Amino acid sequence: MSQENRLEKTNRINLLFDFYEALLTEKQQTFLKYYFLDDFSLGEIAAEFEISRQAVYEHIKRAEGMLETYEEKLGLLKKHEARSGVLSRLELLLEDSTLSPLHKETARNLLREAEQL
Repeated sequence: MSQENRLEKTNRINLLFDFYEALLTEKQQTFLKYYFLDDFSLGEIAAEFEISRQAVYEHIKRAEGMLETYEEKLGLLKKHEARSGVLSRLELLLEDSTLSPLHKETARNLLREAEQL
């Protein structure tokens, strides 16, 4: 896996973790925090918990799978990203101090759209 792909995966897991952390077991939460947030290696986590690297790997993979399953079913990250996109577009429109009536109406519509997401 390339460095860029690893970074994208780490960012995605961190975002999913922000939304779904409470739905994971305590052990899953701990291993994901150590691995993705604190940048511990599998070996370091294994030594800390006195288990094999393979066991750590399996716990992390299972937890990643659970996060993806929750996202498939609940879609909180997808909704967050859509809402952020709408709000960014709205922010760009509102920065223009010479908004025409058409732009003002567009901004109002975007705001309503964001409120419903």
